[in-house]
Amino acid sequence: MPTEILMPALSPTMEEGTLAKWLVKEGDAVSSGDLLAEIETDKATMEFEAVDEGTIGKILIPEGSEGVKVNTAIAVLLEDGESADDIAATPAAAPVAAPAVAAGTEASTAATTEAPGPAPAASATADGGRIFASPLARRIAAQKGLDLSQISGSGPHGRIVKADVESTTATAATTAAAPAPTAAASAPAAAPAGPSADMVARMYEGREYEEIQLDGMRKTIAARLGEAKQTIPHFYLRRDIKLDALLKFRSQLNKQLEGRGVKLSVNDFIIKAVANALQQVPACNAVWAGDRVLQLKPSDVAVAVAIEGGLFTPVLQDADMKSLSALSTEMKDLAGRARERKLAPHEYQGGTFAISNLGMFGIDNFDAIVNPPHAGILAVGTGVKKPVVGDDGELTVATVMSVTMSVDHRVIDGALGAELLKAIVDNLENPMVMLA
Repeated sequence: MPTEILMPALSPTMEEGTLAKWLVKEGDAVSSGDLLAEIETDKATMEFEAVDEGTIGKILIPEGSEGVKVNTAIAVLLEDGESADDIAATPAAAPVAAPAVAAGTEASTAATTEAPGPAPAASATADGGRIFASPLARRIAAQKGLDLSQISGSGPHGRIVKADVESTTATAATTAAAPAPTAAASAPAAAPAGPSADMVARMYEGREYEEIQLDGMRKTIAARLGEAKQTIPHFYLRRDIKLDALLKFRSQLNKQLEGRGVKLSVNDFIIKAVANALQQVPACNAVWAGDRVLQLKPSDVAVAVAIEGGLFTPVLQDADMKSLSALSTEMKDLAGRARERKLAPHEYQGGTFAISNLGMFGIDNFDAIVNPPHAGILAVGTGVKKPVVGDDGELTVATVMSVTMSVDHRVIDGALGAELLKAIVDNLENPMVMLA
């Protein structure tokens, strides 16, 4: 029977998205792995791949449609031997697609293809006890000797797709883990709301203004950081860091790395210093998980990247294990793709600690907001020449950078946070030791 292709949840927090562009048209034959559409989430534009093979029978949601809810039918996939006449017989196709078709014209995605975790895992049986599975899923099950009747399908109407067959254990683990974040997310629901949009508009009645609609990214930033300030007990630790040794060492390294086309920035050293410090003070390498704390082994460090209309925090995994040149290359790649909104969710989710650097804008110091579930974030200011008292007691001039560490008190207490910040400062003021 024809299969509905559903709007996928391309990230754990995605509830709706924009079907930016169709890469197929009605009548096109598709195979597993073929690109079907480009979908804009709250953070990025992502290509959507097919997991089943067949023919695009009908496009239900036109490209450019905004606010398409996850699990909405966006297209219909036909199997071998089926035709467009069979689409009318598909029970749920008409009611699901009806609201969106008004925008009219072709579009086709393979939401079914990925069949992400948030899609309901229904039973795969229908009239007569028939098990509905894609041809590819049936072939893989046959090769692995698996009984399809023992596998729950995550496709439309319980249809079994490739992902269900290949990792039934992974699906079960995802389902088991799902309730925890749901419970945590419900906590801030009772927070008091501000004045309504109409009330604010009335305040400025008679004044000239432009109304700017919120896109998905701005809505997400407002929701997450609003939640952070309401629910996270922040405290702040501040230190000044003398950069002269680091700047000299950086200059020497950059001369040696010229032939490889690598140019290290101060931010690369900061990433490495934070990553090493999280290993030196492992109790701080943790996240808040509602009713428990998860302490990570690797140092996964997030770095804020400003883009037009918002920001990303791409994560450099295992940063403590990577060289400065590797971190620099990876950071440039992540930042470039972040500005183009081409990051995949796994590239900006996770991490335990973040860095936000506004020093290039001449900002002396500032306080950043902890991005949940992270335990802290380091706000970095610019390096400026200041008079300081040297180790010999003499007055001298040094390049000093001010940093402020915002900390989630539920995860890290004051003394422990001070220990982490001291480790970061020591690493930056003694860069050669940091790399030993």
